[in-house]
Amino acid sequence: MRLIVPLLVSAAWAGVAAADPLYGIAMHGDPALAPDYQHFSYVDPDVKKGGEITYGVVGSFDALNPFVLKGMRSSARGLWDEIFGNLVYEPLMQRSRDEPFTLYGLLAETVEWDEDRTFVQFNMNPDAKWSDGESVTADDVIFTFNLLKDKGRPPYNRRLALVEKMEKVGDNSVRFTFNADANRETPLIFALMPVLPEHAIDPETFDTATMTTPVGSGPYRIASIDPGQRIVYERRDDYWGKDTPSMVGFANYDKVTIDYYLQDSTLFEAFKKGAVDAYIDEDPGHWARAYDFPAANEGRVVKDEFHPQTPTGMMGFVFNTRRPKFEDVRVRKALSDIFDFQWVNRTLFDNAYVRTESYWQNSDLGAYGNPATETERKLLEDAVDIIDPEILAGDYKMPVTDGSGADRKVLGAAVRLLAEAGYRISDGRMIGPDGNHLAFELMTTNAAQEKLALAYQHSLNLIGVGLSIRTVDDAQYQKRLNTFDYDMIVLVAPGFYYKSSLSPGAEQVWRWESRSRDIDGTFNFAGVASDNVDRMIDDMLEARTTEHFTDSVRALDRLLVNGHYMLPLYHREGQWVAHWSDIVPPAETPIYGYQLPTWWDASAQ
Repeated sequence: MRLIVPLLVSAAWAGVAAADPLYGIAMHGDPALAPDYQHFSYVDPDVKKGGEITYGVVGSFDALNPFVLKGMRSSARGLWDEIFGNLVYEPLMQRSRDEPFTLYGLLAETVEWDEDRTFVQFNMNPDAKWSDGESVTADDVIFTFNLLKDKGRPPYNRRLALVEKMEKVGDNSVRFTFNADANRETPLIFALMPVLPEHAIDPETFDTATMTTPVGSGPYRIASIDPGQRIVYERRDDYWGKDTPSMVGFANYDKVTIDYYLQDSTLFEAFKKGAVDAYIDEDPGHWARAYDFPAANEGRVVKDEFHPQTPTGMMGFVFNTRRPKFEDVRVRKALSDIFDFQWVNRTLFDNAYVRTESYWQNSDLGAYGNPATETERKLLEDAVDIIDPEILAGDYKMPVTDGSGADRKVLGAAVRLLAEAGYRISDGRMIGPDGNHLAFELMTTNAAQEKLALAYQHSLNLIGVGLSIRTVDDAQYQKRLNTFDYDMIVLVAPGFYYKSSLSPGAEQVWRWESRSRDIDGTFNFAGVASDNVDRMIDDMLEARTTEHFTDSVRALDRLLVNGHYMLPLYHREGQWVAHWSDIVPPAETPIYGYQLPTWWDASAQ
């Protein structure tokens, strides 16, 4: 292992030549770890590697390429995976999960930029090798950006739109000079890009030959595949990065297996029998009552609770505002307000959840509990006049019902708001200004979502609004999600939902900005197109101080809450993972919560 000691240790450095290489960069402030750091603070560097782990997921897969639209949500897990790890492909730099947004060298050994971040230069690690023994080079980086521009899915296919010039520098460095559309986060987003092997990919078939076994630089290679059912990875004995500080304590198993199940109940039964080693539990009732079986009672299965220090994020029902029936914010608010959270929380979840009122709740970034500062009001400009005063004051809350499932006061308020939008009840049906019955379809994929949908349907029926529930298989769901072919969807864990970090950035563009509204495959499921939202995202991305950044995120939060693009659901404290006792997590939990790739098999010999 070579020790990289740069001339600078700060990621925000003024008045210093751009040619000084950095070992780490941060969105705001300095990297927490020193230049001579040996490993991330939350890993066990002395773990004995070996053994194996089997994960289980619900669904199927029909692709081995997570970077194209066809494989966007149907690619095999583990190739490029936030949960199970980037087993095959690697980014230029590795993110520390114990800092808001800080990156350290990986495929790029060091990085260079200027104070204004008008460019970034990645100096490749000369030790980096592909699984076939070829070196990872700057040419591979250039190839990857060009390939994904032409053949990749969002957001990878739009990275070069921010680049004025991409060029190879020296023997093994690549420099990106940015145009006016880039922002201060852009260099960090580029550092998180995957790198693909030019010598092992045919650009002509890249987006069609999605089951081709890949060549990667990561710690694992694919050992076997049972399409749609199972994928098995084996650790590379020749993995180039095993001693790289940002990878120490990771990739601890000799074999990683990911099995697919048709439904969660079947997956849990497999876990109870020992066919699956870890089970991520999101159901409070299940967590409280489902572990009365011999292995759990005898201590061979362990229930662990982890406590991240991150915002809540947002789970909920999403209105597709591309549909005319959801264009009016008053309609969205009324249809949100009648959801009886108190009833649902008591009857379905043993009162285990807390209502979510903000996209960044439980943090300084959230609007909930934090009144708008004068700086925020200036940032919002004329939008201040359209935001609910309670939202500006930070004390806005969703309606609290009597928990009966039919609170007449809440229902009456929703009916009056709909009347303002031109709706009336006739013969027990809510009739719109166009004379048609207000009715829509909610798309779900599993039993847990169906339970929530049925509870919502009950409330809607009470005011004459029609809701049909359509449960589709995973493949159809992903296809319709990619093309925004739905009236409403429900986003809840453990599937997709809007996670929030302590350093929101470019991902907000692809969730809420106007430019993402009509591009297939983005995460703008609500179809948001608001000049105010666009402006606030831009301001957030250009913020240079922590105070300015906080104000801009809070202002964005207020705009999203005020827009009622989602019917907010709930959150709970802690993360729950049950696992067999020979699978062991590190003693320290980083601020973003548990990280499965740092766990190990204690039974390894």
